Amino acid sequence: MDPTDSAIDSGKISGYHAHIYYDEHSRANAAWLREQIEKRFTVVMGRWREEPVGPHPQSMYQVAFATAEFARIVPWLMMNRRGLPILVHPETGDNYEDHAINSLWLGDKLTLRLDFFRHQ
Repeated sequence: MDPTDSAIDSGKISGYHAHIYYDEHSRANAAWLREQIEKRFTVVMGRWREEPVGPHPQSMYQVAFATAEFARIVPWLMMNRRGLPILVHPETGDNYEDHAINSLWLGDKLTLRLDFFRHQ
């Protein structure tokens, strides 16, 4: 990227998603985390996905939250994720860039199936 390019306006972020990944051994931790998130934060909880879906390589559920909630929920997830990998990404309307470029990982980084976005 050319250093003289202008910065991208973060105002185009309309919200965020956190994807909480789990497997059969960590599902109880994922359930505990889900319950705590619902009690503590203003979020929209996605359903449990027991199989890989879209670009996500393993079981997960999604947590959608407003930009104003980011500073509260992300640090809390950092401290309370119980070893679960978590992907946090913005919602800008560009699914590929949101998941692949402008995201952050808490814990282990999983390999997303990014080809999924080419077939949308």
